[in-house]
Amino acid sequence: MKNKLGKGTRLLLLLAAGGLVAVLFTPIWRIELDAPQYPEGLSLSIHANGLKGNVDIINGLNHYIGMKTLHNEDFFEFTLLPYLIIFFAAAFALVALISKRSWLNGLFALFVVFGIVAMVDFWRWEYNYGHNLNPNAAIVVPGMAYQPPLIGFKQLLNFGAYSIPDTGGWIFIAAGALLLACVLIEWKRFKVSRKTFSTALPLLLLPALLNSCSAKPEAIVTGTDNCYFCKMTITDARYGAEMLTKKGKVYKFDDLHCLLAFKKAGMIDEGLVKDIYLVDFAGDHGLIKNTDGFLLRGDGIHGPMNGNVIAFKSRDSLKKLAPAFNAAEVNWNELTK
Repeated sequence: MKNKLGKGTRLLLLLAAGGLVAVLFTPIWRIELDAPQYPEGLSLSIHANGLKGNVDIINGLNHYIGMKTLHNEDFFEFTLLPYLIIFFAAAFALVALISKRSWLNGLFALFVVFGIVAMVDFWRWEYNYGHNLNPNAAIVVPGMAYQPPLIGFKQLLNFGAYSIPDTGGWIFIAAGALLLACVLIEWKRFKVSRKTFSTALPLLLLPALLNSCSAKPEAIVTGTDNCYFCKMTITDARYGAEMLTKKGKVYKFDDLHCLLAFKKAGMIDEGLVKDIYLVDFAGDHGLIKNTDGFLLRGDGIHGPMNGNVIAFKSRDSLKKLAPAFNAAEVNWNELTK
């Protein structure tokens, strides 16, 4: 029958239904806090039925800045969410069994609405906890709010806060992608040509593309940005450097010497580092990847923290300044030994 779903579509729906059941037993979202006094980091895991992780420690910190303490019983969502997950798992399976395209389209619309409502509710929860502060708290910073990011990274005083999906969250996203794939497959079968379908297919890859492209370096702002390692205000960007993590956090340094010291001190897991950028000493002082630039080292180079290495976008610029600094070209591997 024309309105019947294809076998492949039904199998994808059953696969997504099984994945949604797994969400009941895995963390859906996590918020990680990173600060010098907690080098191992703090984490808050959000499950379908409650909060887990370093809840007590985070509550203790929240008390000092006037934020409400976190208790599972304060959130009606933890009572409702498990039933909603079971409902959608059953709905995916039911649509596969009924095998009607109209039901598939209705399920897709309902799932999209649920995702939007869930993210709005999460943002509302973060906003209330970050803005409704006790005015008599031990630490009060006028005009300061402590709302964590909905997704990504945000600096809150000396804490770096990451908000990212956890295992269950990625399963939810995968279930939505499979559902979208089913809709597009059936659309192709009954409504559009192969050419039209191929133009819609990139929508399936959009979440992955956004995630991979979201982490970008930031320009160093002299007089405002501070070196993460030595804590000094960056006053001369020409010697600066940056480290970019896979989560999108940017560590800025006033001197390549500070970046190398930061790495050698083991203050960050090498597996978390996405890219390292150096400032082009010549030209417009833009950022260049450490693997793309040309490095000059010599006793005549005096960085803000006594570093003796500078970077260039082109070898010609390096050769022009090398005699003036009594310096010679080196490569990145030599510096990191």
